[in-house]
Amino acid sequence: MTDSKKPITIVVLLQDLEFGGTQQYAIRLLERLNRATFLPELWVLRGGNDMASQAAGVGINIVWFSKARIVTPLAIARLAWRLLRSRPQILYTLTVVPNIWGRILGALARVPVIVSGYRSLMPRQQERFLWRLSNKIICNAEALKEIMVRRFAVAPDRIAVIPNAVDTDEFRPEPDAKDPQPTVVFVGRLVAEKDPLNLLEAFSLVAQRLPQARFEIVGNGPFKAEMEARLRAWSLESRIKLLPADDDVRPALRKAWVFALSSASEASPNAIIEAMAMGLPVIATRVGGIPELVVDDSTGLLVEPRDPTSFAEAIIALLTDEARRRSMGEKGRERILARHSIQSMVGQTERVLLEAFRQRSP
Repeated sequence: MTDSKKPITIVVLLQDLEFGGTQQYAIRLLERLNRATFLPELWVLRGGNDMASQAAGVGINIVWFSKARIVTPLAIARLAWRLLRSRPQILYTLTVVPNIWGRILGALARVPVIVSGYRSLMPRQQERFLWRLSNKIICNAEALKEIMVRRFAVAPDRIAVIPNAVDTDEFRPEPDAKDPQPTVVFVGRLVAEKDPLNLLEAFSLVAQRLPQARFEIVGNGPFKAEMEARLRAWSLESRIKLLPADDDVRPALRKAWVFALSSASEASPNAIIEAMAMGLPVIATRVGGIPELVVDDSTGLLVEPRDPTSFAEAIIALLTDEARRRSMGEKGRERILARHSIQSMVGQTERVLLEAFRQRSP
């Protein structure tokens, strides 16, 4: 509780509510923040409604500055006016554009505390120039803290590392729901960072070796059209399914034998945490914060990025070894319960926010 015994007004600023790990994190946090200590709002700079209904269900006020497909100058102007008019006690900026304009305008509006998120491997959010405007910076992986200190000379005591989290009651193993056919599932955005074309090539190699195997790629993004064209050319449309993103990924994970993520660059993907919580072994690339999540040869297998052959070999190794899959899935679930619960994430975040608030300049 604050010294005045009144809840601290806090605004979480997002670019959009499209499907994404940061958006999911923000909604989970806003839903569970202690209302006796914090009075939260969600501000959104542009359209993108994939997760709008989920956000609306957490019982907070949502302010839209625009429903356009891009962040417009008008949206930035509205943000500036709103900050001047309401001046929250804490502004928590998440995703790239909010981390740029939110910090600049928040400082000009004399918002007492600005907290920013650094949740991607190399986001273009001008961190070298803007980190000093943040009272605290929250990363979701130690690898990101190391980058900020080494590359941008950020003061280490300005950075807090809080791992991503998952609701382990909602995401839990359901072995009876598994597909009878060997099934590999990917969930994520079809963008360059996730390297979906190499994933697709790895899946095609496995399909040649294991005729019974099936694959599902769940997500939206600019690579989807090219992936569809390749599947048609390879005549693999019946075995490798491209499915639209959904705000509930559990149906896809329930049927999976193995979860696969082929990222070329990555921070700490929620998708891996959710898959491990559901008892799935994970095959992923050794990049960014992924080795902090997946213990190689214990909770899954790690391979080098942009190597579809090695990725395919790892998939085949697990699809053909039930005992190994089961052991990895059980150890992965145990690791998530110990390190990545929602309660732990929210509690750590509340402590960082309160620390920043109490240390604010008069």
